Formats: sequence, C-alpha cells, structure tokens
Amino acid sequence: MAQSVLGSLVLGYRPLWNAERRLAGVQLYVQSQGTHAVDAPHLLRTLLELWTAASPRLLLSPQNRELLGELLEHAPAGSPWIEVRGAWLDDAALLVRVQAAHQRGLKLVWRGELQHLPDAAVARFFDNSLLSLSPADAASALQTRAAATAQRQGTPVPQAARRASSPVIAGQLYENVASRALLEHCLDEHHALAVAGWPLEDVLYSLRHQPLQPARETVHALMKSIDAEQSLEAFEHILGQDPLLAWRFMTYTNSAALGLRTGVDSLRRGLVMMGYGSLQRWLSDQLPHCATEPNLRPIRESMVLRARLTERLLDAGVENDLRREVYLCGLLSQMDELLGEPLGAILRRLPLSERLYDAIVLHTGPYAASLEMACALETDDMAGIRQLCETHEMSLEEVNRALLRMLAELGAG
Repeated sequence: MAQSVLGSLVLGYRPLWNAERRLAGVQLYVQSQGTHAVDAPHLLRTLLELWTAASPRLLLSPQNRELLGELLEHAPAGSPWIEVRGAWLDDAALLVRVQAAHQRGLKLVWRGELQHLPDAAVARFFDNSLLSLSPADAASALQTRAAATAQRQGTPVPQAARRASSPVIAGQLYENVASRALLEHCLDEHHALAVAGWPLEDVLYSLRHQPLQPARETVHALMKSIDAEQSLEAFEHILGQDPLLAWRFMTYTNSAALGLRTGVDSLRRGLVMMGYGSLQRWLSDQLPHCATEPNLRPIRESMVLRARLTERLLDAGVENDLRREVYLCGLLSQMDELLGEPLGAILRRLPLSERLYDAIVLHTGPYAASLEMACALETDDMAGIRQLCETHEMSLEEVNRALLRMLAELGAG
C-alpha cells in the first residue's frame, strides 16, 4: 500500500470501565473505507507500534464482515481482542475462520444479546462476551437486586422473589447499561469484567440532590505535588484531570476574593497569579467538601479523554498556550451536564477566549472542527465521522492517528 492503512479506515472508541471504576480497556470501532480490502496485517502492525505495555487493553470491534474476516484470517496470537457479532455467525465461512483463529490462540469476544447466547459448540471458540440485556432481562436483574436488598434489611420478601436468580453472568463484559442500579448490579454484585460506556445521565440524576464536588483524589494529588515542589507543568496537568476542580479554580481566581487586577483565562495563568501558598490554602478549603462517589470517576475521566483528543486533533504547532486553550475547550464542553445550567451562561462567567465560547456554544471558529470531531469519535457513527472529515477537510489518516496516540497514552486501571 502506498499510504498508511489508517487512511482507509474509519475509527471510533468507547471506554471499558471495571468494578473499581477505572479504565479496564478500550473498545475500538473499526470500519473499512471504500471497496478495497483492508491490509489487516498492516493495521495490526500499526497498533503494535503505537501501543506500549502501559497502554490499555484493546478490543477491536469490526463494523463490517469483510474486515472481521481479514482480521480473523491474519491476526497472530497476542493480537488485541477481536469482537465477533453473534448475528454474523450465520455465515458458515466466517464461522470456520472463527474456529481457526481460536485454534491459533487469538482472543475472541462474542457480542450479542444475553438471551441469544451461542450454543456450547460455538461458545468454546470465545474467551469472553460483550452482552446487552433485553428490557425483560434488565427488569429481572433489578427485581433480583431489590429482593436481595429487602432481605438484608429484614423486609418480608415473597418466596418466588427469594428463589429468583439474576440473568447477569459473572465475568463478562456488558454494554448499554442504562441505569446506576443496573450498573452496580453488574459490576459490584455479579462481578462483570467491565461495562462499555457509562450511564452518565442516570448517575448524575441519582446525585441531583447534592451539589457535585471535585474529586478528593485529585485534590490530594495536587496538594502532594505542591508539597514535593514539583513543576508548574505538573500542577497544571493534575488540575486539568478534574473538570469540576478546574472550573472551581478558574472561578475562584477570577473572583473578588482573590483581588487580581487582570482576568484569568487559563489554568496556567491562574497558577502563576495565585502562587503556591494561596493555592495550597484554597485546596485545603476544598478538601472537606470533596466527592468520593466512585461512579463519578468514569464521567470525569471521559471528559478528560475528550479534552486530550480535542487538543490532539488541532495542529497547535509549538505554541503551548494554544494547546492549553484547546485542551480547556474540550474539558469544559460538558460542564452543563455537571452544573445543570446552559453552557453559554456557564462560560460567560469567566473571561475565557471567545474561541472557546464559539466552539462549545456556537459550533463555529477555529476550534469547532476539532471539538466536533472529538465528540463524534466517542461513537460508532462511522458515516457521521467520515462526513465530518469531508466537511472540515480533515485527513482521515491524521484523525485516526490522533485518536490512537491519545488512547495508547492512557493507562489501564
């Protein structure tokens, strides 16, 4: 091939979160572009070159049968996990490739509905499953959970409910988990390996009666960094790992309480203007109110992933100030979810660059394309991603390379 294989693919991603609410891996959506066959060995070599021992586990999720067939045919043992849709196994030729790949030592993941599990003859080819629960299965799981909770509390439970067992199978991956209760049932009570995606809306709704606070672990990390007299870059990095803490910090540095003569439009400038002593005291004031709710961690970390990707997608050259601004653009783009207010009103409280407001609220300006693409890459909307590349004249190869480099730099929990 004359060009990199990344120019002939459309990629997207979805994080996999474990019971500790840490990143357990990444599901990478992969679709071949056009009618030409993808050079599967080239793709696998490209991933091998980018991934390190510290990079998260990778689950390749082919979006078309032809690409799946190529991966099954050519991937050596030790390759990333490969997802196989259960609905595609009606293809006898594909099933033969699945069997051969399994015998070659490839790690395969069956994907489909829990109520349509493969028979034992086919199931033996797979090391794990990515399962979705039907509405009936979800209801049954939640009823089982409610009965178990009632029993622990000494509340009378009908005998039929006591005998009922959850349909959730331990040790598997689950997707489309729509509620906090079902999430906790899968991860905490039935030891799911991980869930793909996170029920952001339901988790935040369940916490609606309490104001959201920055994470205690982030505040602690920043205080330790100050005590160790680390660099300003280290402080900025830690502060940028928590969107609520970053927002709270910028709000404070622009408040009358601090009395600065000029507006603070970036984390870096705020750190310089505030000074280490004032920062340490401010952090100490935050600590008693900090959040320890584990279900918020994937929400925060997903927002950080978007910020990192937005920064990578824009060619910022050597201008560090520009890169910081683009990162902040991605980090603040979901503050309405956390604060429950319109984004425009939230951003207008700070003396931020108009470029951030334009991109986040108006979807215009120099950062809009990068932010829009970062959001699109969080999905499996391959047609939408391809259309965005055409609309914004972005190179598919460069977009894919930016995504893979961002993902490879993440550490799995």
